[in-house]
Amino acid sequence: MPSDQPPSSSSAAARRAAPAPAASAADPASAPAPASASASVSVSASLPARGLLWSTPALWVAFVVVHVIVSMGVLYAPHTPLNDVTGVYLGWMTEALAGGPIVGIDTAWVYPIAALVPMAIPLLGGTSVVGYGFAWLVLVAALDAVAFAILLGSARRGTRTRARYLAAWWWLAFLLLFGVIGVARLDAITASLALIAMLIAVNRPIVASVLLAVATWIKIWPAAILAAGFIVLRSRWRVAGAAAATSVVIVVVALLAGSGLTVFSFITEQTGRGIQIESPIAVPYLWAASFRAPGFGIYFDQDILTWQLTGTGSRTVATLMTPLLVIALAVVAWLGWRATRAGASVVRLFPQVALALVLVFIVFNKVGSPQYLSWLIAPIAALIVVGGRRVPLLAGLALVVAAMTQIIYPYFYDALVLTQTWMVLLITLRNAGLAVMLVIVVFEIWRVGTPTRASVPHTSA
Repeated sequence: MPSDQPPSSSSAAARRAAPAPAASAADPASAPAPASASASVSVSASLPARGLLWSTPALWVAFVVVHVIVSMGVLYAPHTPLNDVTGVYLGWMTEALAGGPIVGIDTAWVYPIAALVPMAIPLLGGTSVVGYGFAWLVLVAALDAVAFAILLGSARRGTRTRARYLAAWWWLAFLLLFGVIGVARLDAITASLALIAMLIAVNRPIVASVLLAVATWIKIWPAAILAAGFIVLRSRWRVAGAAAATSVVIVVVALLAGSGLTVFSFITEQTGRGIQIESPIAVPYLWAASFRAPGFGIYFDQDILTWQLTGTGSRTVATLMTPLLVIALAVVAWLGWRATRAGASVVRLFPQVALALVLVFIVFNKVGSPQYLSWLIAPIAALIVVGGRRVPLLAGLALVVAAMTQIIYPYFYDALVLTQTWMVLLITLRNAGLAVMLVIVVFEIWRVGTPTRASVPHTSA
């Protein structure tokens, strides 16, 4: 693990003279440090010290405890937070089992077609609310356990480091602060798949690309990590080819099942949505509704089961958010490409660009559902593993916004729907925190793209 401290002039010269290792860095977590940097390896890269904090059994006990606590939220948290699973997902599955239409095949659907798979697996627990809901929570915990084991690394292979342990503790803290929403939505499935992909991609870029492509066909956001890989990695064309081939297979299977063009219906279903009350762009409308400004208000959309906003220009703003999102993604992609061309450290640039693109998906999204924050887990965990001076700030801000999000949903969601002033202030601060995170990571990508910075890659955050 490179040191976070500035190098001496002699060690910097040695780094410029020695070629960088040819790791694909599809996941920075396991990328080897150059031999010339061995004298300045940071403490965080050493094998875990003795003590409870660095104990593998203690981490696994904490993993079980946190998942039990969070999963128990389905019983005591208000607003039936597991309702999307036991009401909506189960409803779609039982309707198909009864011979009715299959969403995504026979009718237009808000999700990509591969989302049918994680929704069908919990049917192994039965079609009752309790059986299906319990099986869903077991599925989420099982995927999390696989990702957790890979994150901890292997003592035999020498990949078990303090940084990985810190990333594991951070993930558990995030999940505990984030609450039940972190396991009670489809996003929990894709968050685990994305983290697994980022952690294995340095040695298995094709497998990682396939995982990310599958995750994208479950919930579209992992495309941000795929895009980051294409922008930054030396193996970009293998990554792109594997993702394209996986997508072709998924689409062909859907077409053989009789979907026709309905397989792409999730694209239009998303673009036609209004402004959801949790999204960052909703903040001005929430304040206007809070002060009872004429024409501003909140309504429940029965088709997509969300609370949305009305007010002056709301339809126009909702329409404009999609092209603004595309523009913001293009800007971050250009910055990432600029940094890559300048010779920035691939090991750290990949999770930086991934995090920036994911944050763009959140900050410029007119939907902004609470579960979207689970998208932060994979890139931030990867950043913690590789280290950097801005990483503690980003990781800390993520914990703060996660805690704020749990207060908002499920515990005081009524206050948001009623636009009570204290809640509007809280969600304003939460959304501001996400915007600050985006600014920080975009600045870091810009900074490492400056030739004088990129020439000494290990100083980049």
